Amino acid sequence: MSYKKYYAQRRGKKPAKTDGKNKITFTGTLRANEKGFAFITPDDKEKYKKDFFVPKRAVNGALDGDRVLASPVKGTADEASVLSVLERGRKKIVGTIERAKTFCRLYPDDNKMPEVAIPLALCMNAKDGDKVLCEITAYPKKSYPKGKVIEILGESGDFEVEELSIIRAYGLYENFPEDVLAEAKRVSEENIVLGNRKDLRDKLIFTIDGADTRDIDDGVSLEVVGGNYLLGVHIADVSHYVKPRTPLDNEAYARGTSVYFPDRVLPMLPKDLSNGACSLNEGEDRYALSCLMTFDKNGKRLNSEICESVIRSRHKMTYPAVTAICGGDKEACAAYPDLVDTVKQMEKLCLIMEGNRDAAGSVTLDVREAKIYIDGDEIVIPDYNRTISERIIEQFMISANEAVAEFLLKCKAPCMYRVHEVPSPEKASLLLSFVKDLGITARCNAESVAPKDFQHILKAAEGKPFYSVINKVMLRSMQKARYSASNLGHFGLASQCYCHFTSPIRRYPDLFVHRSLKEVLRGNKEKAVKLYGSVCEGAAADCSDRERIADEAERAVDDLYKLVYMSDRIGECFDAVISGVTNFGVFCELENTIEGLIPLEVLPDEKYEYFAEKFLLKGKKHSFRLGEKIKIRVDGCDFGKMRVMFSLND
Repeated sequence: MSYKKYYAQRRGKKPAKTDGKNKITFTGTLRANEKGFAFITPDDKEKYKKDFFVPKRAVNGALDGDRVLASPVKGTADEASVLSVLERGRKKIVGTIERAKTFCRLYPDDNKMPEVAIPLALCMNAKDGDKVLCEITAYPKKSYPKGKVIEILGESGDFEVEELSIIRAYGLYENFPEDVLAEAKRVSEENIVLGNRKDLRDKLIFTIDGADTRDIDDGVSLEVVGGNYLLGVHIADVSHYVKPRTPLDNEAYARGTSVYFPDRVLPMLPKDLSNGACSLNEGEDRYALSCLMTFDKNGKRLNSEICESVIRSRHKMTYPAVTAICGGDKEACAAYPDLVDTVKQMEKLCLIMEGNRDAAGSVTLDVREAKIYIDGDEIVIPDYNRTISERIIEQFMISANEAVAEFLLKCKAPCMYRVHEVPSPEKASLLLSFVKDLGITARCNAESVAPKDFQHILKAAEGKPFYSVINKVMLRSMQKARYSASNLGHFGLASQCYCHFTSPIRRYPDLFVHRSLKEVLRGNKEKAVKLYGSVCEGAAADCSDRERIADEAERAVDDLYKLVYMSDRIGECFDAVISGVTNFGVFCELENTIEGLIPLEVLPDEKYEYFAEKFLLKGKKHSFRLGEKIKIRVDGCDFGKMRVMFSLND
């Protein structure tokens, strides 16, 4: 099957239809609400800038995630009715079984989905209270969907079963098909042959990752010659093993990305490759694509060379070890005497790069994310901390990504760019209004904001209690980064040209970029255009979708771990910051990034007025505003809504 046909099949887009009555129609994706109404996001975002509201009476049998044909309601600005379902978005549902005499009833975990009726013969002998994965077999308009059980996950309420239920709900699986595993094993057993590649095995190359990392994509090297920095970013050459249109490639494309949970990883590639032949393991020869860049003493990139190479990592370094060396820790320096000078120079170059990006207006959001891990039987959620070693790797990878994107753009070769567009005027205006109420003056126009405008807001908020909240609100005001066949720039990085090149073991877009890049390096630009040019936009959309699903799944599982963690701390009191204000209560965030809700009914005043544009809940005597410090008590954990419940601790 050709790339073009395979991508088209994966996209599954159907053309818009008319209903035969000359109505104005459009196609889009329906997002349901648990109360019965819904919203439709139109496919044509140029023509339709906003989502359409669909009242319950006009949903017409469509379910959450369905692609629908709809028509705007005359006399309204943003209301529509569903005419027909073009494609079902949710063919499998996770839920809890309840057995009756003649059939089983499935209560979905996702309360936006309806109950499903399952004949007893198709329930795989699931018991009352079992969590199962159900496949929908029919969608009657006037009754519940019909289905069959395809996997019994275990007893509802069991922690591991609940985690697995979330994973299945997002369509994620641990196991690979047999033909994919066989292919991975076969190609991973190849011997390393230098051939026409550049031999860089004599260079001091090492990796820097988390202590538990097994799939190592990137290694770094640095030399200082004549006052210039010679930075090498060496990336695993996954494209050598994963060839287009093979079962291995098709599976990688379908997964799109590796997905990381506290207790497991669902890799994009089988372990023979992700942890073996592709991983830049210490002391082992590996195929790589190396981006060799020269920077002057001021951090300006003077030139770059991209080549196919063979490398050998000298050390598998961890973030804490590199941070310790940067801090002059005697034990760490003694353990790695050959790296001390290089790491110190890396720190120096990193700080120069950060200064340059700061001057260019890069929006460095300090959005805190919990690092959840398992220690024996204990869930550990330490306070948030971002060290110099993470910053070194971040700056070096950004530099390599820019160099590769610029090279492919200059060559007019296909590239899956990583784009981050300018915030919409509406969202920018809300942000500016919010920071103004906090006493921060933002001298910019919501119609034409620049990265530096957002950067000035962050600098003005530094050191203030609402700093982390401003970071969150700013993130929500921005467009979501995505993949595109067109170079649209990256607002957050203040970068004119950017792609993802540095993680091909765990991201399909990087693998796509590697393939195009290698054809160009071999003098086959026309071949690259023929193979990848026409399919790049569809593949970019698919990869963006898979990234979104992975992000949502990771957050959902993290929320489960946070709930279990906090269930052992009911009655304890903590300092917090108000991280969200709604008409039903106040969300608060602890130092370890765990968020909980103080419901409206437990707040001290009887009546409150909600000002959405000001992120304010105002009562007669008490007011609650985003970013304010507050003291809370943990009252409980609502596993149904996946939410920690707080109250005020006066």
